[in-house]
Amino acid sequence: MNRFGIDLGGTKIEGAVVDSARPDCAVCRLRVPTGSAGGYRHVIAQLSKLVGMLERESGVRRPALIGIGTPGVIDPSTGVLKNSNSTCLNGRRVREDLAAELGVGVRLANDANCFALAEAMFGAGRGRKVVVGLILGTGIGGGVVVDGRVLDGLHGIAGEWGHNPMCGEHTPCYCGRRGCVETVISGPALERFYAGRTGRRLSLPEIAARAAKGERPAAATLSRLQAKFGEAIAAVINIVDPDAIVIGGGVGNLDLLYTEETRKAVLRHLFNMEVRTEFLRPTLGDSAGVFGAAMLTSSSRPAAAQGGSPPARRTRSG
Repeated sequence: MNRFGIDLGGTKIEGAVVDSARPDCAVCRLRVPTGSAGGYRHVIAQLSKLVGMLERESGVRRPALIGIGTPGVIDPSTGVLKNSNSTCLNGRRVREDLAAELGVGVRLANDANCFALAEAMFGAGRGRKVVVGLILGTGIGGGVVVDGRVLDGLHGIAGEWGHNPMCGEHTPCYCGRRGCVETVISGPALERFYAGRTGRRLSLPEIAARAAKGERPAAATLSRLQAKFGEAIAAVINIVDPDAIVIGGGVGNLDLLYTEETRKAVLRHLFNMEVRTEFLRPTLGDSAGVFGAAMLTSSSRPAAAQGGSPPARRTRSG
C-alpha cells in the first residue's frame, strides 16, 4: 500500500508517495513553493496542486487518508492552528479546510514532530529510547520521541524549545515575546547578526565560508551560534535527558555543532559533570518530514496525530 506524506514548510511544500513496506524510501517526491505571501487560501491551493502532481507523477491515486506535517500545531481545545511562523495559518481550521479541498481525510502533526519521528524510527536515532529531533533553519522547532511515540502534550506544544527565552536577549519574536531561541540562532537571526557587524547581507553558508578564511565578524557569528546553542539545548537535556539529538535544517548543516567545543558549550549550562548525549546529523536528508508525515496514516499511529476519520471523497474535475 502506498501512503502520501506532505511537509508544509514556510518556503516550500514537499510531498512524497511512500511504500508502506519501505517507509524510508520515496516512490515519488515533489516540491512546490508555499507562497505564504499570497495568503491562507493560496497555501491551501498550493498543497492541493502538489497532491495532484504526486498522483500524476507516480500513477498512484491519492489514498483515503493523507498525513501532513505543519508549522505550528492544532490547539486541542479549539481545533484551530496556532504557533505557526507562517502566520497566515494561525487561527484557521487547517485540518477541515484541507480535507474539504483534497476530498480525503487528513491527519496533521507538527512538522518538527514528523522529522523527529522519522529519524527516531529509521534514521539517525534508530535504536535509541529517547530521541529529540531539532529543526534549525528559518525557524526553530523540535520534537521528542520516546519508545517510538511522539510526545504531544496537553497544549500540543511538547518540544517547542525555539520559544524558550534566552539570557540577555531581547529581539522581538513573531510569537509576541522577546529573546526567544528562534530570534538568536535561526538562520535569519544569525544573518542579521552578521549584517549588523558588517553592513552586508550574506547567507549563512557564505558567512561560514568567510569564517573558515579567518574573517572576524563571520567567526564571531559562528561563535555566537555555538555559545547560544549550548545554552539553549542544555535546558532541553536537563529536562528530557535524551539518548540522542538529531539536528535538521540549514543551520544543522554546519560542522561546528558536532564538535567537542560545542559539547563544552552545552556542559557549561548542564546539570551534570559530562555530556553523553549524542549529537547526530539526520540520515534521511530534507525528506525526513515527509516520511514522518506518511507514518501518521499508519493504523498503529506512532505519532500523536491530529485528525479523525476521513470524510467521504468528493468528486474532482480535471
